[in-house]
Amino acid sequence: MKLFTLYQDLLKKLPVFDGVPALLIRLYLAPVFIIAGYSKTQLGNPDVTGLASLAADPNIVAWFGNADWGLGLPFPALLANLATWTEFFGGWLLLFGLLTRLVSIPLMFTMVVAATSVHLDNGWFAITPTNPDTSPAKVLSWVGIEGSQQSLENSLEAKKRLDRMREIIDDNGNPDWLYEKGNIVVLNNGIEFATTYFIMLLALFFIGAGRFTSVDYFLSRSIAAKERHRELLT
Repeated sequence: MKLFTLYQDLLKKLPVFDGVPALLIRLYLAPVFIIAGYSKTQLGNPDVTGLASLAADPNIVAWFGNADWGLGLPFPALLANLATWTEFFGGWLLLFGLLTRLVSIPLMFTMVVAATSVHLDNGWFAITPTNPDTSPAKVLSWVGIEGSQQSLENSLEAKKRLDRMREIIDDNGNPDWLYEKGNIVVLNNGIEFATTYFIMLLALFFIGAGRFTSVDYFLSRSIAAKERHRELLT
Protein backbone atom coordinates (compact mmCIF):
# COMPACT_ATOMS: atom_id res chain seq x y z
CA MET A 1 0.00 0.00 0.00
CA LYS A 2 2.86 2.34 0.82
CA LEU A 3 4.43 1.63 -2.56
CA PHE A 4 1.15 2.52 -4.29
CA THR A 5 1.01 5.79 -2.34
CA LEU A 6 4.56 6.66 -3.39
CA TYR A 7 3.60 5.89 -6.97
CA GLN A 8 0.58 8.20 -6.78
CA ASP A 9 2.72 10.96 -5.27
CA LEU A 10 5.19 10.57 -8.12
CA LEU A 11 2.42 10.83 -10.70
CA LYS A 12 1.25 14.10 -9.11
CA LYS A 13 4.73 15.58 -9.54
CA LEU A 14 5.21 14.44 -13.14
CA PRO A 15 3.28 17.35 -14.74
CA VAL A 16 6.08 19.69 -13.62
CA PHE A 17 8.33 17.90 -16.12
CA ASP A 18 5.81 17.29 -18.90
CA GLY A 19 7.57 19.81 -21.14
CA VAL A 20 10.71 17.69 -21.31
CA PRO A 21 9.47 15.07 -23.84
CA ALA A 22 8.27 17.79 -26.22
CA LEU A 23 11.60 19.61 -25.82
CA LEU A 24 13.55 16.45 -26.65
CA ILE A 25 11.38 15.78 -29.72
CA ARG A 26 11.94 19.35 -30.91
CA LEU A 27 15.69 19.15 -30.33
CA TYR A 28 15.78 15.89 -32.28
CA LEU A 29 13.74 17.15 -35.23
CA ALA A 30 15.00 20.73 -35.53
CA PRO A 31 18.51 19.96 -36.89
CA VAL A 32 17.03 17.38 -39.28
CA PHE A 33 14.72 19.89 -40.90
CA ILE A 34 17.09 22.87 -40.73
CA ILE A 35 19.83 21.05 -42.62
CA ALA A 36 17.32 19.48 -45.03
CA GLY A 37 16.03 22.94 -45.90
CA TYR A 38 19.50 24.49 -45.95
CA SER A 39 20.74 21.90 -48.43
CA LYS A 40 17.91 22.86 -50.78
CA THR A 41 18.71 26.59 -50.66
CA GLN A 42 21.58 28.44 -52.32
CA LEU A 43 22.99 29.68 -49.02
CA GLY A 44 26.12 27.63 -49.59
CA ASN A 45 26.67 29.11 -53.06
CA PRO A 46 29.11 32.07 -52.83
CA ASP A 47 27.92 33.34 -56.22
CA VAL A 48 24.36 33.92 -54.94
CA THR A 49 23.76 36.62 -52.35
CA GLY A 50 20.89 38.40 -50.60
CA LEU A 51 17.37 37.04 -50.57
CA ALA A 52 18.09 35.04 -53.71
CA SER A 53 20.26 32.72 -51.63
CA LEU A 54 17.14 31.60 -49.78
CA ALA A 55 15.52 30.41 -52.99
CA ALA A 56 15.56 26.73 -53.86
CA ASP A 57 18.62 25.59 -55.77
CA PRO A 58 17.89 25.20 -59.52
CA ASN A 59 18.98 21.55 -59.31
CA ILE A 60 16.34 20.95 -56.63
CA VAL A 61 13.71 22.67 -58.76
CA ALA A 62 14.70 20.48 -61.71
CA TRP A 63 14.47 17.36 -59.52
CA PHE A 64 10.98 18.35 -58.36
CA GLY A 65 9.78 18.77 -61.93
CA ASN A 66 11.54 16.11 -64.00
CA ALA A 67 9.43 12.99 -64.46
CA ASP A 68 12.30 10.84 -65.81
CA TRP A 69 14.80 11.09 -62.94
CA GLY A 70 12.95 13.27 -60.42
CA LEU A 71 9.58 13.60 -58.75
CA GLY A 72 7.65 14.83 -61.77
CA LEU A 73 5.57 17.26 -59.73
CA PRO A 74 3.63 20.19 -61.24
CA PHE A 75 4.74 23.77 -60.49
CA PRO A 76 8.23 22.58 -59.49
CA ALA A 77 9.62 26.04 -58.67
CA LEU A 78 6.72 26.83 -56.34
CA LEU A 79 6.71 23.44 -54.62
CA ALA A 80 10.49 23.29 -54.30
CA ASN A 81 10.61 26.70 -52.64
CA LEU A 82 7.69 25.88 -50.34
CA ALA A 83 9.39 22.66 -49.25
CA THR A 84 12.70 24.44 -48.78
CA TRP A 85 11.30 27.26 -46.65
CA THR A 86 9.01 24.94 -44.68
CA GLU A 87 11.92 22.75 -43.67
CA PHE A 88 14.49 25.49 -43.09
CA PHE A 89 12.38 28.05 -41.24
CA GLY A 90 10.14 25.39 -39.71
CA GLY A 91 13.19 23.72 -38.21
CA TRP A 92 14.23 26.95 -36.50
CA LEU A 93 10.70 27.45 -35.16
CA LEU A 94 10.77 23.93 -33.73
CA LEU A 95 14.13 24.61 -32.12
CA PHE A 96 12.77 27.55 -30.13
CA GLY A 97 9.27 26.15 -29.71
CA LEU A 98 7.56 28.99 -31.54
CA LEU A 99 4.26 28.37 -33.38
CA THR A 100 4.99 24.69 -32.90
CA ARG A 101 1.53 23.28 -33.55
CA LEU A 102 1.08 25.49 -36.60
CA VAL A 103 4.43 24.69 -38.21
CA SER A 104 3.98 20.96 -37.52
CA ILE A 105 1.20 20.86 -40.12
CA PRO A 106 3.22 21.81 -43.24
CA LEU A 107 6.17 19.77 -41.97
CA MET A 108 3.94 16.71 -41.68
CA PHE A 109 2.74 17.38 -45.21
CA THR A 110 6.33 17.43 -46.51
CA MET A 111 6.92 14.07 -44.81
CA VAL A 112 3.84 12.59 -46.48
CA VAL A 113 5.02 13.86 -49.87
CA ALA A 114 8.55 12.56 -49.26
CA ALA A 115 7.27 9.15 -48.14
CA THR A 116 4.84 8.68 -51.03
CA SER A 117 6.84 10.21 -53.87
CA VAL A 118 10.44 9.28 -52.97
CA HIS A 119 10.57 6.37 -50.52
CA LEU A 120 7.39 4.31 -50.83
CA ASP A 121 8.58 2.05 -53.64
CA ASN A 122 11.57 1.06 -51.49
CA GLY A 123 9.46 -0.43 -48.71
CA TRP A 124 9.77 0.34 -45.00
CA PHE A 125 13.40 0.11 -43.92
CA ALA A 126 15.86 2.97 -44.33
CA ILE A 127 18.76 0.51 -43.90
CA THR A 128 18.16 -3.09 -44.91
CA PRO A 129 18.30 -5.58 -42.02
CA THR A 130 20.75 -8.40 -42.68
CA ASN A 131 19.64 -10.79 -39.96
CA PRO A 132 16.07 -12.10 -40.39
CA ASP A 133 16.08 -13.38 -36.80
CA THR A 134 16.36 -9.84 -35.43
CA SER A 135 14.43 -8.01 -38.16
CA PRO A 136 11.15 -6.34 -37.07
CA ALA A 137 9.60 -8.02 -40.11
CA LYS A 138 9.81 -11.31 -38.20
CA VAL A 139 7.15 -10.05 -35.76
CA LEU A 140 4.92 -9.17 -38.70
CA SER A 141 5.43 -12.65 -40.14
CA TRP A 142 4.11 -14.14 -36.90
CA VAL A 143 0.76 -12.42 -37.45
CA GLY A 144 0.63 -13.20 -41.16
CA ILE A 145 1.28 -9.72 -42.59
CA GLU A 146 1.67 -9.94 -46.34
CA GLY A 147 5.14 -9.10 -47.58
CA SER A 148 6.90 -9.81 -44.27
CA GLN A 149 8.33 -13.10 -45.51
CA GLN A 150 9.66 -11.37 -48.60
CA SER A 151 11.37 -8.83 -46.34
CA LEU A 152 12.99 -11.61 -44.33
CA GLU A 153 14.23 -13.27 -47.52
CA ASN A 154 15.57 -9.91 -48.67
CA SER A 155 17.55 -9.69 -45.42
CA LEU A 156 19.30 -12.94 -46.28
CA GLU A 157 20.10 -11.71 -49.79
CA ALA A 158 21.42 -8.42 -48.41
CA LYS A 159 23.63 -10.34 -45.97
CA LYS A 160 25.10 -12.40 -48.82
CA ARG A 161 26.03 -9.24 -50.69
CA LEU A 162 27.50 -7.52 -47.64
CA ASP A 163 29.55 -10.60 -46.81
CA ARG A 164 30.87 -10.65 -50.38
CA MET A 165 31.74 -6.94 -50.20
CA ARG A 166 33.64 -7.55 -46.96
CA GLU A 167 35.54 -10.43 -48.57
CA ILE A 168 36.56 -8.20 -51.49
CA ILE A 169 37.65 -5.44 -49.10
CA ASP A 170 39.57 -7.85 -46.89
CA ASP A 171 41.38 -9.35 -49.88
CA ASN A 172 42.02 -6.20 -51.91
CA GLY A 173 41.50 -3.18 -49.68
CA ASN A 174 42.47 -1.64 -46.38
CA PRO A 175 39.70 -2.80 -44.00
CA ASP A 176 41.10 -1.00 -40.95
CA TRP A 177 40.90 2.33 -42.75
CA LEU A 178 37.67 1.62 -44.63
CA TYR A 179 35.78 0.52 -41.49
CA GLU A 180 37.34 3.14 -39.22
CA LYS A 181 34.32 5.45 -39.44
CA GLY A 182 31.64 2.77 -39.47
CA ASN A 183 30.56 -0.47 -41.06
CA ILE A 184 29.13 -0.88 -44.56
CA VAL A 185 25.37 -1.28 -44.97
CA VAL A 186 22.78 -1.77 -47.70
CA LEU A 187 20.79 1.46 -48.02
CA ASN A 188 17.15 0.65 -48.68
CA ASN A 189 15.90 4.27 -48.52
CA GLY A 190 12.39 3.24 -47.47
CA ILE A 191 9.76 5.26 -45.64
CA GLU A 192 11.04 4.50 -42.12
CA PHE A 193 12.58 7.91 -41.35
CA ALA A 194 9.84 9.96 -43.03
CA THR A 195 7.18 8.03 -41.10
CA THR A 196 9.07 8.40 -37.82
CA TYR A 197 9.40 12.16 -38.31
CA PHE A 198 5.70 12.38 -39.20
CA ILE A 199 4.72 10.60 -35.98
CA MET A 200 6.97 12.88 -33.91
CA LEU A 201 5.48 15.96 -35.57
CA LEU A 202 1.99 14.61 -34.98
CA ALA A 203 2.84 14.22 -31.29
CA LEU A 204 3.99 17.86 -31.16
CA PHE A 205 0.78 18.94 -32.85
CA PHE A 206 -1.25 17.41 -30.02
CA ILE A 207 0.98 18.05 -26.99
CA GLY A 208 2.44 21.38 -28.06
CA ALA A 209 5.98 22.66 -27.64
CA GLY A 210 6.22 21.90 -23.93
CA ARG A 211 5.64 23.66 -20.65
CA PHE A 212 8.57 25.81 -19.39
CA THR A 213 10.67 24.77 -22.40
CA SER A 214 9.27 26.80 -25.30
CA VAL A 215 8.49 30.30 -26.49
CA ASP A 216 4.92 29.13 -27.11
CA TYR A 217 4.44 28.41 -23.41
CA PHE A 218 5.55 31.84 -22.25
CA LEU A 219 3.61 33.58 -25.02
CA SER A 220 0.43 31.73 -24.02
CA ARG A 221 1.00 32.67 -20.37
CA SER A 222 1.49 36.30 -21.33
CA ILE A 223 -1.67 36.34 -23.46
CA ALA A 224 -3.66 34.63 -20.70
CA ALA A 225 -2.43 37.16 -18.14
CA LYS A 226 -3.48 40.05 -20.37
CA GLU A 227 -6.91 38.47 -20.84
CA ARG A 228 -7.36 38.10 -17.09
CA HIS A 229 -6.30 41.69 -16.56
CA ARG A 230 -8.76 42.87 -19.20
CA GLU A 231 -11.56 40.89 -17.54
CA LEU A 232 -10.79 42.48 -14.20
CA LEU A 233 -11.03 45.94 -15.72
CA THR A 234 -14.40 45.30 -17.34
